[in-house]
Amino acid sequence: MTELIASVASIDQAEALMHAGVDTIYAGEDYFGLRLPHSFQRAELTTLIERVHAQGKQIQVAVNAIFHNDRIVHVLDYLQFLAQQKVDRITIGDPGAIRILHQSQLDLDYWYDGADLVTNSRQINFWAQQGAKGAVIANEVPYRELVDLVPNVKIPLQMLVYGATAIHQSGRPLLSNYFNFVQAHQDKLDRAKGLFIAEPHKPDTHYSIYEDMNGTHVFANNDVDLMTQLPKLAALPVSHWFLDGVFADPDNFPKIAQAFAQARDWLASQSLTAAKIADLENLVQANQPANRQLDTGFFKIDPSEVK
Repeated sequence: MTELIASVASIDQAEALMHAGVDTIYAGEDYFGLRLPHSFQRAELTTLIERVHAQGKQIQVAVNAIFHNDRIVHVLDYLQFLAQQKVDRITIGDPGAIRILHQSQLDLDYWYDGADLVTNSRQINFWAQQGAKGAVIANEVPYRELVDLVPNVKIPLQMLVYGATAIHQSGRPLLSNYFNFVQAHQDKLDRAKGLFIAEPHKPDTHYSIYEDMNGTHVFANNDVDLMTQLPKLAALPVSHWFLDGVFADPDNFPKIAQAFAQARDWLASQSLTAAKIADLENLVQANQPANRQLDTGFFKIDPSEVK
């Protein structure tokens, strides 16, 4: 059975997402995880974990930040906290943090999340040998490469099927540096500001950008929507579908999740038709923020065109 995973912006939204059919709630704290809709401090995260488990669902916590010396010293304590809370799994990509997890011998499953590095089966199988129970496939891997990759991996794969695609991260505070230079709009640089950048002489480019404690994050023009491609994913199979609500409307995101949950259920019962896919695609489009367009990301791209 395909597992539906969704990032979460609040405890109330988590309840709505689980009611919509989401199996696993993805959350975390900015100090340890990247590009989260909300940074859950420990007390709030504890409450979220209790709510998720009370519904018979799973919790996946992001520990996928890039850790420098000043922050990696706090990873063990956080992992111990997560193990005490009995989280179902974590995502983690920093080899130093994975070594800490191994040395601690905590009862904590992890999925390897090396962002855009996770592009081939040999790398994924290497991390499987290091104890990874699954891997988060890079958003840049197109379908034609997945056809060759998936049959050769030894652990399950998680793939983005809806949401924003990060295309660049810098550890530097680029927005702060820019606004300090121009001496304007220095009050708010985070995701709520709605900032974007464009390429020179390319007015159609509109890359969302924000800054947090992990640095500066830049996202592709459009959000990914693989609703029409789900039968192909299921046939591979890629069995863990990720919905990222970092730029989604908080109230409408559960409606989008419900559309993907319905598609999953119809696929399982072999009753998903082209007409039903079209109806579900219309639901996703209807609940998408007006200032964000949708496309299939890298999925349909010829591998030779990926740069």
